[in-house]
Amino acid sequence: MHVASEPAGTLADFMTREDIEFRNVRLYAGDRLPRNAERVRSVLIMGGPMNVYEEEKFPFLKEEDRFIGHLIKTSVPTLGICLGAQLIAKALGAKVYRAAKKEIGWDRVKLSPEAADDPVFGAFPPQLKVLQWHEDTFDLPPGAAHLASSKSVPNQAYRTGSVYGVQFHIEVNGEILGNWFKKDPELGKILGEYEGYRQELSRLAEAAYKRFFSLSLKRSSAARAA
Repeated sequence: MHVASEPAGTLADFMTREDIEFRNVRLYAGDRLPRNAERVRSVLIMGGPMNVYEEEKFPFLKEEDRFIGHLIKTSVPTLGICLGAQLIAKALGAKVYRAAKKEIGWDRVKLSPEAADDPVFGAFPPQLKVLQWHEDTFDLPPGAAHLASSKSVPNQAYRTGSVYGVQFHIEVNGEILGNWFKKDPELGKILGEYEGYRQELSRLAEAAYKRFFSLSLKRSSAARAA
């Protein structure tokens, strides 16, 4: 976590319900990242308002960049959301920069043909309604599979090995949205749209969560076999 206001949301709810042990690493509060990435079963990298290059202002970004590099090298299943996706893209050598258009609110992303057979994104329909809140975007990392795009931002999701970068948010719940948009005159509309979509979003998100955490189980099984 990079800020208190961007928690794991329904991802944390899912892990709790499925008895998946997890630990919150609050970088903004001085928590330390795990020293041995090889012993980590999976990692979720959440969002935040900072830019990936603001390392002088947010020194933990330097350590996080090194940690992400280890995750990639050791094939730890990793899911980066919003800022998390940008940080992974940077670690993979892709450029991160200001998008041509800021995306905020509910919108739709279109999945690529590659997404249909993807281990995680195969849970989604060809078009997916999602919550957006970002100003920056990224180039597709070298060798990565392109998974989703929007009208304004072509690179919305990608995968390299078992590492995923997702620009949009499927982990949001009513509490998170109320916090993010509390000063926005569109709050009522955004929450109303969420309530009308909540059951479908929950169904789709949980299907993707199950697929993602199955990668962790496969990693653990392979380690035991070795």
